[in-house]
Amino acid sequence: MPAVTVENVLALPRISEPDPTASHQRRVRSVTTAPAGFEGEGFPVRRAFAGVPQSELDPFVHMDQMGEVEYAPGEPKGTPWHPHRGFETVTYIIDGTFDHQDSNGGGGRITNGDTQWMTAGAGILHIEAPPESLVVSGGLFHGIQLWVNLPRSNKWNPPRYQDIRGSEATLLSSGDGGALVRVIAGEVSGHEGPGSTFTPITFVHATVNPAAKLALPWPADYNALVYVLAGRGRVGEEGRPVHTGQLAGFGPGDALAVTADRAQESRSPNLEVLVLGGLPIREPVVHYGPFVMNTRDEILQAMEDFRAGGLGRVPAGAMPHHHSGDETLE
Repeated sequence: MPAVTVENVLALPRISEPDPTASHQRRVRSVTTAPAGFEGEGFPVRRAFAGVPQSELDPFVHMDQMGEVEYAPGEPKGTPWHPHRGFETVTYIIDGTFDHQDSNGGGGRITNGDTQWMTAGAGILHIEAPPESLVVSGGLFHGIQLWVNLPRSNKWNPPRYQDIRGSEATLLSSGDGGALVRVIAGEVSGHEGPGSTFTPITFVHATVNPAAKLALPWPADYNALVYVLAGRGRVGEEGRPVHTGQLAGFGPGDALAVTADRAQESRSPNLEVLVLGGLPIREPVVHYGPFVMNTRDEILQAMEDFRAGGLGRVPAGAMPHHHSGDETLE
């Protein structure tokens, strides 16, 4: 799991650990295990938020862990052209390569540690697929796609696209050097990541060495979630056990802790976690397929607009696509 690594973690800026006498450590509210499924043309995913009430996820809507999978030649899959409206998609590639193109002129190739941040806003069409070279050769693929809701006031904004290279992520070290923290969006201990968001959020990928502890200050008005990409550890004030494919949701407080078990699996020598949270929007959420709006009528309008071509057109010379009719709304 390379993402972005450094030779000497101790040379990085240190995270100011929360003062145990002044901070309120968050306790774990729930631990859920992501069920496995398939997305697009058949690539395996774990549905990270399955079974968690929307009120505890707000401002997030959906998250898939794509892979980790070792493809044989000819096996790599992608998604067909499909629409979005009303939210932002964050695609973070840990291992492997993905190509993206959208109807607004955005797109490109992302690989180890890169992020594509697409604000669908009023509407957009896009496609995500492995490059032809990866389809021919096969290889490792592992990534995350996160959906971030937009407030009602921003749902009709024009689409926009951010291409965030892995080298742009803000790299930090835990106080004792036992954890490498990559800040992709938001702020940790006064250090800001490169991602620009309409909804205030923090999105972090941390690698925690065996037996090491990562203590993070966390905004009291944000929610807090920890998803385990790989490995085993404990989270929260009470040290609740978690492992690969599990999501921990936290209660109130202004600090949170993640500790890696001393013994890890050979294929995953460290504990790898995503730590994310944001300012709850606290508006009605109606989610249907690729649309996230405030009312059912707005969903129906999005479907009508899509069928009428109002969410964009597949550009000339576009990446290959395999959709017809309503299959993109499934």
